[in-house]
Amino acid sequence: MDTDDVERWFGEYLAAYAACGRGETGTEALLAYYGDPLLITTDGGYFPLAGGPRIVAGVAPQIEAMRQAGYHHTEVLDFTITPINAKSALYRGTFSWQRADGTEFNRPTATYLITDGPAGHRISVLAVHAD
Repeated sequence: MDTDDVERWFGEYLAAYAACGRGETGTEALLAYYGDPLLITTDGGYFPLAGGPRIVAGVAPQIEAMRQAGYHHTEVLDFTITPINAKSALYRGTFSWQRADGTEFNRPTATYLITDGPAGHRISVLAVHAD
């Protein structure tokens, strides 16, 4: 995969994610960026989510928590893109979730497996790093 293309596409995903976090769009808007199935892994467990309704239900609690915290935007603090083959790449990033006044309320690091299939780029695995 072309790293410039992945970086551009991931920027579009972050913009869509931010709009959801601010409550401007519904969580279902993220289905344009997530693979089906979507595999999520966190300290809390491993969650294979298949089908749009399950994917939305799986990410909705995080979006709701962002809204309750007053989320406004994400700043990308650091990222690397590692191509795996012609159809997949890893995106590892550290993000600063901020309120409108610029205060940070979360600093997650995550690795995403981005795949390229018939529907275009999709996040197939979302792995949230331990704190």
